[in-house]
Amino acid sequence: MQLLSLSDPVLAAYAIAASLMILKVVAMSWLTVVRMKQENAGLRAPEDLKPTRLTPRPDHTQLHPNERVERIRRIQMNDLENVPFFLAAGFLYTLTTPPLWPAQLLFYGYVVTRLLHFAAYATGQTHDIRAALWTPGSLIIAFMSGSVLLAAVGF
Repeated sequence: MQLLSLSDPVLAAYAIAASLMILKVVAMSWLTVVRMKQENAGLRAPEDLKPTRLTPRPDHTQLHPNERVERIRRIQMNDLENVPFFLAAGFLYTLTTPPLWPAQLLFYGYVVTRLLHFAAYATGQTHDIRAALWTPGSLIIAFMSGSVLLAAVGF
């Protein structure tokens, strides 16, 4: 049995891409907090209106939707709907011992599509543009998953 090691260039490429995606998802949480502070808006639950050290003078209007805060939340939700599938499919794909350059193309291609999708969403681009940037990442996940499935059943 071969042990997993970052000395395996395919696993290392996956680790780089996966780490970048995890950092992006975590950064979106922080970006939401920053945006909430900038807008003094975006609270979600009634109990958030209780005065605290971090929110000393809450106002009921802070519970109203704020488009700048909600845009960041939608981007984060999109990441949470997509990135976990990449993390799982990408890891399983490394177990198929693919050649390095196609694996790098898939892993780094996914990262690029997610970053471009973020940029398009953050700047208010149309759904068609966002969909065009989302689609390649989705196809990458499908390709890796199909490759894993074929390898697992013996093809």
